[in-house]
Order: sequence, then C-alpha cells, then structure tokens
Amino acid sequence: MAERAGDGGPAVLGTVDFHPLGMREDAGEWVVGRADTGDFVALPPSGVQAIRLLQSGLTVDETAARIHRDSGRRIAVAPFVESLTRLGFVRSVDGRPVDSAPPVRPSLPWIRAEHVRWLLSPFLPAVLLAVAAAAAVLLAARPELRPGWHDLVWSDRGTFVLAGQAALTWALLYVHELSHLLTARAAGVPGRIRLGTRLQFLVMQTDVSGIWQCPRKVRCTVYLSGMVLDLGIAGGCVLIETGTGPNRLLSLLAFSKLLAVAVELMVFMRTDVYFLLQDLLSCRNLYRDAAAYCRHLAARCAGRAHPDPLAALRPRERRIVRGYAVLMVLGTVGSLVLAYLAFAQVTLVLLTRALHTLGGSADPVSLADAVATVIALVATQGLWVRAWWRRHGPKVRPVLRSLLRSLLRGGRTAGSGL
Repeated sequence: MAERAGDGGPAVLGTVDFHPLGMREDAGEWVVGRADTGDFVALPPSGVQAIRLLQSGLTVDETAARIHRDSGRRIAVAPFVESLTRLGFVRSVDGRPVDSAPPVRPSLPWIRAEHVRWLLSPFLPAVLLAVAAAAAVLLAARPELRPGWHDLVWSDRGTFVLAGQAALTWALLYVHELSHLLTARAAGVPGRIRLGTRLQFLVMQTDVSGIWQCPRKVRCTVYLSGMVLDLGIAGGCVLIETGTGPNRLLSLLAFSKLLAVAVELMVFMRTDVYFLLQDLLSCRNLYRDAAAYCRHLAARCAGRAHPDPLAALRPRERRIVRGYAVLMVLGTVGSLVLAYLAFAQVTLVLLTRALHTLGGSADPVSLADAVATVIALVATQGLWVRAWWRRHGPKVRPVLRSLLRSLLRGGRTAGSGL
C-alpha cells in the first residue's frame, strides 16, 4: 500500500477504494460497516471524516494533511486504513485489489426491497397486535378455549406426536424467521436464515447484522417482527375457534406460537428481545461483553492476572454489562437445569421405552414406532451438534489439538520410562 521514493524520499501513499459502506451517527460515535457481510464497527467522528475524504479521491497523505489543516489534529491515517483493510472494508489500494471478505449469500435473493416495502408500514403490526388483544379478551371470557400443554400430546403414538410436532415447529420457526428476513429486506438489508444453537436449544436464526446501518425505528421493527407475527397468528387461531368451536389443531398452533413468544423473552440468550434491549440501551455487544466480564471474574477468582475487558467502555455501559452478566449467569444455569430435567423425564424416557420395545416386542406397529422414535431423537441431537460445531468449532479445534499433543507427549514419556 505504500511505495517509497528513491534516495530515502518520503512515502507516497495512494488512493483507497472502499466497498459500499453504511454509516450512522450514534451517541457521539459512528457505526460504520458493510451491509453485505454484516461487519460493523464504532468509529469516532474523525475516522468517518478520514473515510469520506479518502472516498472523495484524496490519497492517504492528502487526507492526513486536510484533517490537520481543518482541525489542527494529526491523524495517523495510514495505520487507520490498514485496520479498515483487516476488517474487510477496503476493496483496493492504488487500483490493486486487496483480500476482503466476500458478500454473504442472502436467503431468497430474488426478493427485492420494493417487493416487500409494505412490511415497514406501522399499519401491519397494529392490525396483528389488535387481533392478539381481541383474542386475549375472549380467552378471559371463555376459558375452555385456552390452549395448554395437553394440546401438545394429541396422539397415543409417540412417533406421531414427535413427527407432527417437529414438522409444525420447524414450519412455524421458518415463518417467524422469514418475517425478520423480509422486514430487513424491505429496508434494503440482505439477510440469511440458518440453523444455530442457543445453549441447549437447536434454533433457526436470521443474520440481519446489516440493519446496524438503519435508523432505530427500522431496527426495532425488524427485531419485533417475528414476535408480532407469532402473536397475530395465535390470536387469529383463538378468534376462529370462537366462531367455530374448540379445534385441536388450532389450539396446538396457538399454543406453539405462544411458546415461541415466551422463548423470545429469555434475554439471557441472544433472542429477539435481547437484541431490542441491547439496542435501546445503546450497547454495542451486550452478550459478548458480559461473557468476557464473567471470564475475567473467573480468572481473578482463580488467582490469575486478567485485564478488565470493560475498561474501555463508558461508565453507563459498564454498569449495564455488569447487571446483564448477573442475569446471563442466572438464566443460563436455570436453563441448563431445565434442560437436564427435560432430558431425564422426556427424552431419556422416550428413548428407553423405544429401545425396550426394539429388544422385546414382536408387534410390527410398535417396532416401527420405536424405530421412528429413535431416529427422530438421534437426528435432532445430531443437528444440534452440527450447528454447535459450525459455530464453535474454530475455537474448539486448537484446544483439542493442544490437548491431543499433550496426551501424546505424555504417552511417549511414560513409554520411555518402562
């Protein structure tokens, strides 16, 4: 990126070409990044000024000189450009391409912003919430229509219950995530739906990091679009039942949607409400900072020197992160306890029953039911392991390799001493 003139002359730094960058002022800083990759950083105003001067065609040296002339401050523009290059924001220097992250391929790329612009209208969530409110009033007046846990067990055959609930759950999850995707697409932001994990949960999630470049109203609309749709669907099912009488399928659908809304309230994980809370509190990465703070406290308790990861944050943000860290620890412990209870009392019971049937039953229907139950349980856990490894594998692999090398060295040492 830099060429030096002969005879020890001064550095001649060329022009810089950036990928399309979104910029938004936020609490005295600027959020800058690429919507096509979802990578964003917070920069001071001087950083944005340098980027805009470089975008206008000035060289690195000319940019530094212009900022010094206008403000009297000396800015190290060359190292700043190198940092932006590592972030993948720079496309080329002096016309020479540089390595940068390719755009993430969005889900349903054929849907354009103009196709779904109407999703940003405040009229749509108002209608859906009105339906949910009307349903709540009717449920208070007609308790027999209230959906409950019993609606989940709609057959004596475990296979039918597991297969039916799995199909319904994944279909509803896709509709929920589709609402996030399309609402973000309406704002001109690409998004991608994929499998992921939240603690013990296998989830479908939508990466719409590009909405960081959008106004807060749009960001909040994207965060809440899935929950508002869930409430609208649940309310619609109740309203239909009011006119047609109790219906097991509608009750199952309504209860499944209400459960989905309840899960989103678990803010100790990165749920929809977590992202809303993070945005409203003006925190850059609440979950990551809280996790780093917990590791810092654990290191101190173990007697190891460890720098405070919150030292660079503003005092208000430090207080928020510390409070959220307490909530995250308590919620995580409670969620894992519930996961153990669910595994011990539901999953393990179903698996044990199925294996017992495979070992002693001659009834073809019972055998088929047992086989299908085992396949469903193993496949679900396999999907969770795959999604977890895809997310955490790059961090876990070096640890496993180091542990394996240590074990092999220990084995060789023990062998040589025999």
